[in-house]
Amino acid sequence: MPHPAALSDEELLKHCRLGKKRTSGPGGQHRNKVESGVELTHEGTGLAAHAGERRTVTENKRVALFRLRLALAIHHRTPPAPLDPFGDTRSPLWKSRTTRDGRLVCNPRHRDYPALLAEALDVIEASGADPRRAAARLACSPSQLVKLVKDHPPALERWNKLRAVHGLHALK
Repeated sequence: MPHPAALSDEELLKHCRLGKKRTSGPGGQHRNKVESGVELTHEGTGLAAHAGERRTVTENKRVALFRLRLALAIHHRTPPAPLDPFGDTRSPLWKSRTTRDGRLVCNPRHRDYPALLAEALDVIEASGADPRRAAARLACSPSQLVKLVKDHPPALERWNKLRAVHGLHALK
């Protein structure tokens, strides 16, 4: 089963409860008349994300969905895929985002980023929080793996907590 952060928008929304609310802040009378704020709660994990800074429900739902994907990537672990006969554990998405020389190509604001982050954190946890072992399983360099995780500070914080449990120093 794929990580929830890697599901399509439609599939992920099937597993969420959608709430709407009024939000405060700039926007004048429009904000006070329309419930444009959105809160998404993933029913399987209880994780929630909200957005209310945009003017429409559609835009806020898109932003909340991205934030929910990031929360799922950080707080929900799934076992990494077993090694195939060639010793590869990477998803097709990971393979498509890795160059031949092991560079990861994905902007932290890109739609694929939460799914890549989730896959990285799943493998990191299965590798005892060791960046070299995890990077070897993901066919990238340890520095590329650390850079991917550092692009989202809460993910780095999660990794450092895991490293502390294993008696390892924090990454910076």
